[in-house]
Amino acid sequence: MDPLAFWETLVAYCEHLAARVSDEFLTPANLAQIPAVIMTGGVAWLLSHLPRRWVTLRLQRFPVHNYGDWLVRSRAWILGRFMPLLGPTVWAIGLWFALRAAERFGWPHDVARITANLLIAWLVIRLVADFVPYPALGRLIAVTAWCVAALNIVHLLWPTLDLLDSVAIVVGGMRVSVLTVARGVLSLGVLLWAATLVSQLFESRITRHPEITPRARVLLGKLIKVTLVTIAVVLSLTSVGLDLSTLAVFTGALGIGLGFGLQKTASNLFSGFILLLDRSIKPGDVIQVGGTYGWVSSMGARYVSVETRDGTEFLIPNEDIITHQVLNWSHKSDRVRLKVPVRVPHDSDLDHVIGLLIEAASRPPRTLTVPAPAVVIIGFGESAIELELRFWIEDARNGVTNVKSQVLHETWRLFQREGIKIPYPKRELHMRARTNS
Repeated sequence: MDPLAFWETLVAYCEHLAARVSDEFLTPANLAQIPAVIMTGGVAWLLSHLPRRWVTLRLQRFPVHNYGDWLVRSRAWILGRFMPLLGPTVWAIGLWFALRAAERFGWPHDVARITANLLIAWLVIRLVADFVPYPALGRLIAVTAWCVAALNIVHLLWPTLDLLDSVAIVVGGMRVSVLTVARGVLSLGVLLWAATLVSQLFESRITRHPEITPRARVLLGKLIKVTLVTIAVVLSLTSVGLDLSTLAVFTGALGIGLGFGLQKTASNLFSGFILLLDRSIKPGDVIQVGGTYGWVSSMGARYVSVETRDGTEFLIPNEDIITHQVLNWSHKSDRVRLKVPVRVPHDSDLDHVIGLLIEAASRPPRTLTVPAPAVVIIGFGESAIELELRFWIEDARNGVTNVKSQVLHETWRLFQREGIKIPYPKRELHMRARTNS
């Protein structure tokens, strides 16, 4: 960067700015318009205050929860995004009528015209930025776009661009200026927003096809999003004149970083693609990982979200799903066979006990009659006969421990009615007196 050239450009920019301010803004005709413009803003606020308050109260009292999530989101958008823009919109409309009147009667109207253009640009940019899914990115795009529009309205855009372009350094034969960096950041933000929006549209279209499995939907959605984001990054780099061949060194450094410090992140990322390809689990499956039991609510690039029946959500890394034992209760079918161990005394009537156990398993509403419950004799223990009651359910998503508890409760009731005792381990201790010979 040449300091002398930058200083000359800065001095020329300041002189141009001072000349425009003194010649076009600080004139008696323009200064006289400033109170009128401010007064129109106050009138616009008063005119929009009562309608905005009335609409806000009516929307807050309207029972939108009875009409679906779409209406709830619409009300939130109107109250949070649209209603704050009502005052500036009325102000812009009032300035437009004032401009038409000033042009008709030949009155000076430069300040009103600039203010109206700035207001319209801000309203349009604000509405467009609301569609950006990330608030921080939306604010960055809105502020940058409005600054560019404001500089263009006051005819200072090109002098400002020349000033930013003069602040530059040469890196590896490539000239990098503040203007180049700003252009790259802006293009990257816009392209990432566009890539996210297009990927969401693709995902919404994919979910409408019932012939595509949930696992394939997640995989296609992730692949589309990664591809579009990669294209956005490449286009933003090429838009600022960066040679992609110079990224070879960066790619090597990234590989070293993955080898030393990002093993877990890379492992979870590749494990996520393996889970989507090997058909082991999918969204909606009921799984058990260690002590965590619940259903898969979503599958991300780094983790699997498992929602439990108590309302909590566990984020299990994809690597743990790959390397640890996972019990999938609904892998091939929704039907699940449960096993309940039961112990009865040695002198019990086994035929009668087996009938009672089958009756107990048939009483809870969630147990299936086809296939019918069955009882298996496991063995003859030291203190009891070991039995195992087996029955089927088809809604493991609603829990398995609770239905086991219901069957055991019915078993206890029937045993109490028939006088059958639940045996427990017994130990007999015989003591003999020791005699002296």
